[in-house]
This record gives sequence, C-alpha cells and structure tokens, in this order.
Amino acid sequence: MNIPEVGFNHTKTANNEIEVIELATLYQGKDNLTHNPTLPHRVDFHQIIHIEEGEGAHLIDFVNYPYQSGAFIFVQKNQVHAFDFNHKPQGKVLLFTQAFIDQALMNMRLPEFTPTHLEYAYQPVFIPDAATMSSSEKLLAEISKELIHLESNELIVMLLFSSLSLMLRRVMPENHHDKLNQSQLGKFNDFVALLAANFQRTRDATYYADQLHTTYKTLNQICKLATNQTAKQLIDAYTILEAKRRLVLHGMPTQQLAYELGFEDASNFVKYFKKHTLITPSRFQKQYQGS
Repeated sequence: MNIPEVGFNHTKTANNEIEVIELATLYQGKDNLTHNPTLPHRVDFHQIIHIEEGEGAHLIDFVNYPYQSGAFIFVQKNQVHAFDFNHKPQGKVLLFTQAFIDQALMNMRLPEFTPTHLEYAYQPVFIPDAATMSSSEKLLAEISKELIHLESNELIVMLLFSSLSLMLRRVMPENHHDKLNQSQLGKFNDFVALLAANFQRTRDATYYADQLHTTYKTLNQICKLATNQTAKQLIDAYTILEAKRRLVLHGMPTQQLAYELGFEDASNFVKYFKKHTLITPSRFQKQYQGS
C-alpha cells in the first residue's frame, strides 16, 4: 500500500487558493474522498488545524504528536500526515496553497513572514494563551464567513489570514526565526531552497555556503540561530526525511533510492540511514506499508 498524494481541490473552492472546512465534515464525507484522512497521505498544500474540543494524536512525517482541546496543528506542504478520528475531535481545518502565501506576502508587504518557517521549529502542535486563542478563533470564523460571502474579497481574506498567522507565530514556542535579521533570514531561506534542489547530488555544507557566496562558518551561524542545528545537521535531517517519504510513498527499493539520493552504493545508504534512525530502510518501510 503506497501513501496517496493529495492535491488542493480548486474545483471545490471555485479556484480560490484557500478553504476552511469543519473536522465534522471530514468524518461525514471521508467515504467519498479519494483517500482515507486517517491513513498517511502527502499533501501539496499547507494546513492549520484547530482543535476546539477533544484530544488525540496527529501523525506528521511519521511522528505522532499528541494534542488536546485548544491546540493548533501546523502541516506543511509535502509533509505526510494522518488525522486521528478515534475520539472525533471538533474543530476546523484551514487549507491554503503556496500560491496563496506568495500572493499574501506580496500584498501584505511582509517579506519576513511565511508559515513554511514553522517546519523548522519542530513544534507542529501548540496551545496558545487564552487571549490569543479567542482572537484566533474569531479570525478563523471571519475567514470562513468571508470565503462564502456573495461579494467575497480576496484582499480581506489575505488580511484576516495574515493577522491570524502573525498572531499565532508571535506566541509559538521556540520561534528561532525572530533571532535572525532580514539579511540572515533571506540567506537561510535561500539555503533551504538550494537544499531542496540539490540534496540528491551533494550533502557537503561547504558547497551550499559557496553557492550562497558566504563562508561555511557564517552559514553554520545562521542555521544555528534559525533552528539550533548546524548546516550539516539540517542537510542530513532533510535527506533522511525525504528518504523516509520516498520509501513509504513510492515503495521504493533501497538500491534504487540509494542511487536517487546520490550514494555510491546501497550499503553506504543503509549505514547512513541506520546511523540517523537506528533502523534499516527496509524495516522502516515495512512498518508503514503493513507488510
């Protein structure tokens, strides 16, 4: 059983790049979907899930994160995740595409803000203080209302979304990105983009520093400020995560994956994977494919 890849439903949203749905709607309509939301699936859009009532655990990139009433759960584009419907928690899911984020950034003139940063804080689930939660729930409700308004205005939606995202970002724990100045943040974003494009051909941190026209020492300092990890640790973490995704998403044989990720042979890849995960690629694959 390979994990399905789920795209944003533009037909359902009348070509809007953002949607709000009730968790209850997922429970009621899951049999009509092309995938089971309670089983791992990979999304090509972002999600902010708000649990208004209930508890459980949300699977994100093969880690179960427990949650309770009041929690906000952040799922980034290309992550593998699964809902926990065992106790039927109540709440809302805000879905939005990268195109929506890019358009919001351009219109709101907030170049230093992007929800994709949240991925590197390793805190996808958190509960804000009571005042922030109250304001956030009101903003979520206003986004829902504006999206179905007969004269819905995309600028109003962007303003509400930006307010919600900035408000949550302000109170999130371990928000390392606030430690970066504008230049450092830009350099870090460029590093992440380079890493996504080149991790299959090199895991050499010096290569990325050279491409960014900076020194290895400076790149390391920026990465530590942003994530509490070195550039090499981020490269390894990114490589392992993509290896896990491909092992499960595509049922890829170890030898083929080793070749795709730029390893000289399968044995080197197996040693690398086991060093970082403590299990072999084939064992990890079997855990999620039920074989």
